[in-house]
Amino acid sequence: MSSESTEQTTADRARATGEAGALVAVQSVLADRPGVLAGARGLSHFGEHSLGWLALAGAGAYAAHRRGDVDARRRYVEAGAGAFVAHAASVVIKRVVRRKRPNHPDIRIGVGTPSKLSFPSSHATSTTAAAILLGRASGVPGAQVLAPAVIVPPMLVSRLVLGVHYPSDVAAGALVGALTAAAVIAADAKVTAVDRTNVSK
Repeated sequence: MSSESTEQTTADRARATGEAGALVAVQSVLADRPGVLAGARGLSHFGEHSLGWLALAGAGAYAAHRRGDVDARRRYVEAGAGAFVAHAASVVIKRVVRRKRPNHPDIRIGVGTPSKLSFPSSHATSTTAAAILLGRASGVPGAQVLAPAVIVPPMLVSRLVLGVHYPSDVAAGALVGALTAAAVIAADAKVTAVDRTNVSK
């Protein structure tokens, strides 16, 4: 076998496959487009430890308090709590699963991370929960569906562009975030029903 064919075989073996290959494909299509990498980094910093979502929820709660809207204030507080709980849940799951972040030579890493654990994406969990709950808190008809449809996909794709998560990491994170938001909404409905019962007595 010639040295050329040996080198080609080695290259073939080293080629990214599976989710790593998908990640390389996403980066090859998106990462070099103007503004994409900078935007992805901006989303990463905003969503780190769910701090951006907590700030938005706090601002919403304050604005609702100022106008005397008790229900909206409660829902904004719930949005902040939901984002935080979703983030915390992702951290716990990461420590159980202990999947390492992408590290194939063809994958470009575009931002630093607070840990080496990958599954699920904490940005995806907190963003999904926050988008659903903030949309609900806003009181705008349809915002509970529209907000996550607009907000969540860019955050999920940004984690792939930055090379810090596999596609299954962000998908699982979005699922955990959605389940967290559903639990918050269900708990709020129960509390509201009890309050109405007590008032009617």
